[in-house]
Amino acid sequence: MDRTQKEEQVSSLRKIFEGAELVVVTHYSGLTVSEMGELRGKMREAGASFKVTKNRLTKLALAGTKFEGVSDMFSGPTAIAYSKDPVAAAKASVNFSKTNDKLIVLGGAMGSDNLDVNSVKALATLPSLDELRAKLVGMISTPATRIAGVLQAPAGQVARVIGAHANAGE
Repeated sequence: MDRTQKEEQVSSLRKIFEGAELVVVTHYSGLTVSEMGELRGKMREAGASFKVTKNRLTKLALAGTKFEGVSDMFSGPTAIAYSKDPVAAAKASVNFSKTNDKLIVLGGAMGSDNLDVNSVKALATLPSLDELRAKLVGMISTPATRIAGVLQAPAGQVARVIGAHANAGE
């Protein structure tokens, strides 16, 4: 890899860090290509991304960003999981590491706050942004459907009474 490729990789990583809300740092030693593909698929389903990075280039890209505090975690075979949703990357990483012991969660950062392994695992137990939105819409729409049902019931009863009188009159 020549100098210009390295500079492009650093700028690409910097854009990732600027656009992400959460970065999870992992060790991936021993994962096969198919396992790595499965992990990336699960990350995409959750709304996150997974990228194997070069430690030295990643440390350069982290300099001056809100995630600068995690640069000491980059040693050995590291990769990052990142997402705009503050829960998605943590949830996907932790869930995959439960079924595959070759992926080890080292820690991460949410904004400028550094997270240890336990904090990332706690974050993974929270509902995702989409799940919270669905619950909120459900809570808002439930009273509206009840009100509509209550308002329609008297009209239906009046229609049935009129229909019964019409049938009785024939």
